[in-house]
Amino acid sequence: MPATEEISESVIRENITRAVGDVFKTMLNRPVKLHAAVEDGAADPMPQAATPQVVGTVGFIGEACGLIYLYFDQSFAELCTGQMLGMNDFELKKNGDEVVNDAIGELTNMVVGSFKNALCDQGYPCKLTIPSILRGRNFTIGPMSSAQRRIYHFECGNHRVTTDIILKSVD
Repeated sequence: MPATEEISESVIRENITRAVGDVFKTMLNRPVKLHAAVEDGAADPMPQAATPQVVGTVGFIGEACGLIYLYFDQSFAELCTGQMLGMNDFELKKNGDEVVNDAIGELTNMVVGSFKNALCDQGYPCKLTIPSILRGRNFTIGPMSSAQRRIYHFECGNHRVTTDIILKSVD
């Protein structure tokens, strides 16, 4: 079986761009465009966000192992949740953070599932882990030194969605 380190940057970029684009078009009726890719090993790959963030993460294990984080600022996470669930601002506030967490967890699950399916099709069979949510501001997530990291910033209207992909070789 192929080793994770053999997955090229172009394959990662192509698959995550397609996955994010398909999910946002299908679930939110919103187009996204790849804005920038950050080189692995960049000194400050993720700028600190002073605004509250909602970050969904889902992992995958098998011939390819890793985690994908999707970063949304809180207002965009709420906008996506309202669009996805047909809820207005009053309904979102009434239902609290839990409904936003669930919606962002599901969007993340769909994006990572699509990415994972593409890896499976390319000879890297793997399975998904359960989604989780991280909330806060001014935090960083750092991979182990032996992991491969790829960060892609997408534009969705006036909003940004960032994917942080961490891949680890299977020994």
